[in-house]
Amino acid sequence: MSGLAMYVAEKKRRNNTDELVTQHAPLVKRIAYHLMGRLPSNIQADDLIQAGMIGLLEAARNYDENQGASFKTYAGIRIRGAMLDEIRKNDWVPRSVHKNAREIAQIVRGIENKTGRDARDREIAKEMSLSLEEYHKLLQSASGQRIFSFEDTSNDGKSMAETYADDRTGPFDLLQSEGFRQQLIDAIAGLPERERLVMALYYDEELNLREIGAIIGVSESRVSQIHSQAVIRLQARLAEWVNP
Repeated sequence: MSGLAMYVAEKKRRNNTDELVTQHAPLVKRIAYHLMGRLPSNIQADDLIQAGMIGLLEAARNYDENQGASFKTYAGIRIRGAMLDEIRKNDWVPRSVHKNAREIAQIVRGIENKTGRDARDREIAKEMSLSLEEYHKLLQSASGQRIFSFEDTSNDGKSMAETYADDRTGPFDLLQSEGFRQQLIDAIAGLPERERLVMALYYDEELNLREIGAIIGVSESRVSQIHSQAVIRLQARLAEWVNP
């Protein structure tokens, strides 16, 4: 390829990148404010938006339409991943949250392996020697600081994504794995009906917890508990990706 042809090709690539970034910049803000509903008050939206714009730029540079996913889908993954990387750098999640989540996930896995059905709240609470109210409070505490991000740490302290893909760009690259993606789809489809509905309304429809509560007829705090339990249940069912 001649120098002129290379220059023209590079200019075209940059123009395409700029066009994609401009077109999808509102997606960054939408994802940031959606995440803000589940984050502590010390996390600023501007910080998430800045990180998300970097994720969007990387997505625009690296997108390959031959991979099958639309750019919006691909960019959404990269944007959310960049934001979660930024959150993780601030190290705002107490160790006790990870510890409690791991304990619940292990109990859920044990009950479901033994019974062949969904683990129920009362069963989990009993295994933890907690009342049902105490268990729900534990979920509530966890839900205020947990995002469905596959940032949940495994027994060796690494995230699901880090365990599987240390050599990849960021945690959301795990979703590029066809095997993981299919297992995730299957795991979500196998959630109890209410948990599956909450996940769909939160992640697919991008509703906030209050809006979801109004739809399913429960309080915002109860939606938060259901969401947290769904995340932990998925962690339990995807354990082979955490500890292969």
